[in-house]
Amino acid sequence: MKTVILDELLSKDNAAAWGAALLALGNGYGFDKVLFGLAPTRHARLEQAFVQSNYPVRWRERYDAERYAYIDPVVSHCMTSLLPLVWVPELFRSPVQRNFYDEACSHGLRAGVSLPIHGPNGEFGVLSFGAAVEADERFVREVGTMLPELALIRDYAFTSGVRFCPVAPAEAVPRLTPRELEVLNWVMVGKSSWEISKITGCSEATVNFHMGNIRQKFNVNTRQQAVVRAISLGLI
Repeated sequence: MKTVILDELLSKDNAAAWGAALLALGNGYGFDKVLFGLAPTRHARLEQAFVQSNYPVRWRERYDAERYAYIDPVVSHCMTSLLPLVWVPELFRSPVQRNFYDEACSHGLRAGVSLPIHGPNGEFGVLSFGAAVEADERFVREVGTMLPELALIRDYAFTSGVRFCPVAPAEAVPRLTPRELEVLNWVMVGKSSWEISKITGCSEATVNFHMGNIRQKFNVNTRQQAVVRAISLGLI
């Protein structure tokens, strides 16, 4: 990969041209789907991110409408790690996540790799490359050989794309009680309400009461969404 090709990202003065250049880079590695998403901070709502993507429009609309970012294991990984993540079926563990993966596959997003972005000023994002091929051992090996160059593309994409990222409005961080934080930490590691009740010595109804308060404070509908929101706010 020649640096002059990457320099095209630095030279583009509008988001559309910049996105087209990034897509061309992805195509050069055999990926026909590319998504770049960047939020000004980890505290910003995921819906406020700057996004450039050639993912199918119907899938993007569905993803946003259903708030899939809050159950997508790729998003939760990227929030807490600097390491790239290769998409394989085993990544999608819960029934909800497996249904999500099946739906993504139907839109041509069967295999891919995502590279987390954590900027020096608190920016958070992800660069994903996807394709409709099988996510088998051969694919994983091939992606492994590409990772150094894909990581370089990620760095160029962040450096050149951060200027398009909107400034996040000030947002108050919800206050959770010590018990709510305790419950949410157990939810994060996959414990059910019944299991948490045994661990904490309170009733299952009390655990569900705390989770209801947490969801209300975060303005989310599910436990998984609450966990992702808490991680993005640095609460857990």
